[in-house]
Amino acid sequence: MTQAEKTNTELNTGTGTNTELNSTDCDTKTFDYIVIGGGSAGAAVAARLSEDPAVQVALVEAGPDDRGIDAILKLDRWMELLESGYDWDYPIEPQEHGNSFMRHARAKVLGGCSSHNSCIAFWAPAEDLDDWAGKHGATGWEAANTLPLFTKLETNEDQSPHHGQDGPVHLMNVPANDPCGIALLDACEQAGIPRVTFNSGTTVTNGANFFQINRQADGTRASSSVSYLHPIMERTNFTLLTGMRARKLVFDADKRCTGVDVVDASFGKTHRLTAHAEVILSAGAIDSPKLLMLSGVGPAAQLAQYGIEVLVDSPGVGENLQDHPEGVIQWEAKQPMTDTSTQWWEAGIFTTTEEGLDRPDLMFHYGSVPFDMHTARQGYPTTENGFCLTPNVTHARSRGTVKLRSSDYRDKPMVDPQYFTDPHDMRVMVAGIRKAREIVAQPAMADWAGVELYPGDAVQTDAEITDYIEKTHNTVYHPAGTVRMGAVDDLGSPLDPELRVKGVTGLRVADASVMPELVTVNPNITTMMIGERCALLVKAARTARV
Repeated sequence: MTQAEKTNTELNTGTGTNTELNSTDCDTKTFDYIVIGGGSAGAAVAARLSEDPAVQVALVEAGPDDRGIDAILKLDRWMELLESGYDWDYPIEPQEHGNSFMRHARAKVLGGCSSHNSCIAFWAPAEDLDDWAGKHGATGWEAANTLPLFTKLETNEDQSPHHGQDGPVHLMNVPANDPCGIALLDACEQAGIPRVTFNSGTTVTNGANFFQINRQADGTRASSSVSYLHPIMERTNFTLLTGMRARKLVFDADKRCTGVDVVDASFGKTHRLTAHAEVILSAGAIDSPKLLMLSGVGPAAQLAQYGIEVLVDSPGVGENLQDHPEGVIQWEAKQPMTDTSTQWWEAGIFTTTEEGLDRPDLMFHYGSVPFDMHTARQGYPTTENGFCLTPNVTHARSRGTVKLRSSDYRDKPMVDPQYFTDPHDMRVMVAGIRKAREIVAQPAMADWAGVELYPGDAVQTDAEITDYIEKTHNTVYHPAGTVRMGAVDDLGSPLDPELRVKGVTGLRVADASVMPELVTVNPNITTMMIGERCALLVKAARTARV
């Protein structure tokens, strides 16, 4: 029996499952492993660690349980969640070259952003993963080691040998039911962008098709919570704590992380949870660096500014913020658009804007719904029957920051993406608007494409397109890189290649913040893969100790 099992037996606190503990229980609750954040990676970590009945695992989530909430579970309702009660809704700092009205949606619910997004499902290109290892010092994360984890985590509709058929996450092909979407793919072919198969094992540099998405057959999103957690709620060694917000990590005199102080959202009381083995921080690319800094791990000067005692001077915490910035070009549709969809953003296009690239630098999402989130306030006309393309920069070179606003855990951090501070990003985005126009001007779209509503025919020069993008661009909601992993001797990387926080023991990070460089594609499945690999690393460390 582990120490945590002994303690829990003595306290007679019972079994796992979805638990709302009272303050007495929380003050004395102990486990072997505590996972902070039940999102895309955290759910995977907790589920995999609790496969071992000899350990006690707690998963701490600030938001509510997602079970029984149709707005969360029904994938075709995902756009209702933006700026809703299930969204932390982080504003960004004023941008010199970008849209300062933009907000970063971060999910406040079990499953994290996998419970909040459009569930576009991509394997990361092998070239991205090999760069993590070879270029950025994250040894062990090369494609040869990590691509098998994509196989492990999925049950894929495709039967290709490299695909998994018995993993927790269900991936399906979006059916070709949208006539406008079909016409768009025909137009792509006419413009020299062929139909391709996504997740084939070969990186698509120039191609288009309907996506694969992580969705179950009945329309339920195959989020990390649905996929990893719902099936294991009755495990007696797994405890789910929802409505518990982490406010500070706890360290002993030897700088070992021994647990976390959490706040019961119902009463605002602080409770200490103790981990005998390890704590895994999976709060996401915005909240993971925030919690580290509140706990004394971060840039010393910034911590001192707010009176936080410096445990580890780690200048890379909160740096290296990356994203996929996204523009939009919208047309009035000549025919009625589809009134049913798996998730309304069903097709994608990849291409390059310069010769010699081994990965696309430009991606489009096709939306069968109006998308005027940032154009309407600028006075552009809108419609209730239209379609759009949203060019985004797959490898933006601009780098931003996440910084503390104060020492109060309740304050939202200062998120400054510093969009378009590297001119490469705007060059690609301008090329994207032009490429979108070229595609939609093809004969295949003649029966669908009406008036270009925004930016509109009057916007033609690079300067005019740049001005439009700066005022109206959005994000694909893919922040990453703010607690990046790197070589052990890399002073700029807060994590080593095993996801361990440098300068302390007993603490790892597993979420999109660990990516040295944001992947080319929608990163949600890659983030689940990070959770899978983290669990393997933790299990290996446990075996080594035994």
